[in-house]
Amino acid sequence: MTILNQLLKVPKRHTITAALPYANGPIHLGHLAGVYISADIYARFLRSNKEDVAFICGSDEHGAAITLRAKKEGKSPKEIVDIYHSSNKEVFEKLGVSFDIYDRTSDELHHQTAKELFLELECKGAFVKKESEQYYDPDFKQFLADRYISGTCPKCNAENAYGDQCEKCGSALSPTELINPKSTLSGKVPKLKKTTHWYLPLERHEKWLKDWINKGDYKGETLHDVKTWKNQVIGQCMSWINSGLQPRAITRDLDWGVKVPLKDGDGKVLYVWFDAPIGYISATKKWANENGKNWEEYWKGNDTNLVHFLAKDNIVFHTIIFPAILSELEGFILPKNVPANEFLNLEGQKLSTSRNWAVWANDYLNDFIGKEDVLRYVLCSIAPENKDSDFSWKDFQARNNNELCSIYGNFVNRSLVLTQKYYAGKVPGLGELNALDQNVLEELKEIPKQVEKDIRAFRFRDALSSAMSLARLGNKYLAETEPWKLIKTNPERVKTIMNISLQITANLTIIFEPFMPKKSTELAKLLNIDLKKWNNAGKENLISEGHQINNPIILFTKIEDVDIEKQIEKLKSSSQKKSKFSPMKDEITFDEFSKMDIRVGVIKAADKVEKADKLLKLTVDTGIDIRTVVSGIAEHFKPEDIIGKTVSVLLNLAPRKIRGVESQGMILMAESEDGELSFVSPSKAIKAGNTIR
Repeated sequence: MTILNQLLKVPKRHTITAALPYANGPIHLGHLAGVYISADIYARFLRSNKEDVAFICGSDEHGAAITLRAKKEGKSPKEIVDIYHSSNKEVFEKLGVSFDIYDRTSDELHHQTAKELFLELECKGAFVKKESEQYYDPDFKQFLADRYISGTCPKCNAENAYGDQCEKCGSALSPTELINPKSTLSGKVPKLKKTTHWYLPLERHEKWLKDWINKGDYKGETLHDVKTWKNQVIGQCMSWINSGLQPRAITRDLDWGVKVPLKDGDGKVLYVWFDAPIGYISATKKWANENGKNWEEYWKGNDTNLVHFLAKDNIVFHTIIFPAILSELEGFILPKNVPANEFLNLEGQKLSTSRNWAVWANDYLNDFIGKEDVLRYVLCSIAPENKDSDFSWKDFQARNNNELCSIYGNFVNRSLVLTQKYYAGKVPGLGELNALDQNVLEELKEIPKQVEKDIRAFRFRDALSSAMSLARLGNKYLAETEPWKLIKTNPERVKTIMNISLQITANLTIIFEPFMPKKSTELAKLLNIDLKKWNNAGKENLISEGHQINNPIILFTKIEDVDIEKQIEKLKSSSQKKSKFSPMKDEITFDEFSKMDIRVGVIKAADKVEKADKLLKLTVDTGIDIRTVVSGIAEHFKPEDIIGKTVSVLLNLAPRKIRGVESQGMILMAESEDGELSFVSPSKAIKAGNTIR
């Protein structure tokens, strides 16, 4: 089959997967912008175009990230995944993300499917079993999964890289590559200990993967057009391949996960990145069983379009490891595209859940009730499709107020209000068309075509911009024709203007449905029409003459400055570390700090101050002189115990008399939360008189 014939072949069905979110924490805006909004737009468009779609997702409930969270919160892994599976599923539902199934990898059918596929691969000799040394934490008496090890990334030198991946540069790693590795359980340096695991020998797959990624070729056929793949996806894959693919362990020494179904697999589970992608297959099975479908058509049919949606940190798992697994299984197809997004930053900084520098979806839904589609719109308009992008609350406000309210909402409201005012809500007839009308109707036909072209090419930002151009067209049309003025002199002409405006409004319900499904449904109700399918987009007769529309309501309301300031303050305060200690004192300048003369000193003598239980009179050698310093440490130290002690002394503090003794400086002390004092001293021998800075 030639590439032209292959590419022109229309798929009979679409299997769309969205990366399974870990059930160890809540969903934030980075997740939504990076994966789920784009995937939902694509699925909704295809359904609107009457195409067969299986939109698959679910909770990834195994792996070290789950057990880490469970240990941190003092719960069992099952308790953790139950909490976050339920809450995350609810978030997706509220935001209108239209998964056909939102499954979970703890489901019995998934465990059964994963074990069956593992055994099929084992019987085919797809794995190698070998002994290796892996990190072990003696304090906790367990082998350490990749996420239980952190250290310095060997690629970019970032601190706190994990044993499987650096979240800063995105490089996939193995634990032994980390510089200065530490156990995240004990905080200590782990030891290497021998263990046995099953490995996927990726080096066997290197040649065909290279051809498939670079050319789209697999087993003598061209399966996809490489020009449609994002540069960053191909680039990351080729970086891996050109570095030489290495065997990758697909089992782990853990007690939480899918058990290895072999006699010598006791105490071992399937590695999460073998287990999790199989979750797409098991979820499809479950959905198919519940809906009278054949799941194999969606995973083995050559006329199926398989597309994986994910963020850049998951690229190699879906383009190298999972395809290598699928290629060894009987009859499975490979993805036609993997339109991975980059990362979303927040207010100019990298989003960080550990620092709580994040906007959590649940918080948004509680704070902006009824504005679910506003978030979808904004996140799509700034989606990190080809490079990292940034979400800011000010920009969010501007896009709502200046685009949704002032363009989309303004046009719709004018059209509906004037129809009610002039015709009691009944659609007027279309009269004679002039050149302006014809041009507007021609644009009306062309805009949906461009939206469709962009969506099919995974250019969702461009698609949204094209969709908004229809609302801009309507606004411009009303501004140029001014029916509110013309009604007095040419009421027949106004009927045509309002009919065309209402046809544009009806078209908005169709082409915005993938982007803002709830608002499209609301607008269809205002027009008193059923939400129509995509094949009706661009038509100029969606609403017939005499049709009764409903009373208008405001679709979008402006977001006030005070609401945005609250969100900015909330973000800043929640990201600051909560502490039981007193807050930071007022800021000083560097010049003010540099005026302080702090030096190393040695206590030569110590005596109690008469009639003062808390004070000691210290004779201190500062290197430049011998001076007296009165210090309130008598309740913590005996005079004889601190003679010869090296201390830090603030020399240029103005002298003052304390109980009749002139004190010529201050000894620096550290105070614990229970009030215990200790000297601030150099960690190694330094002579008196040396400066501290």
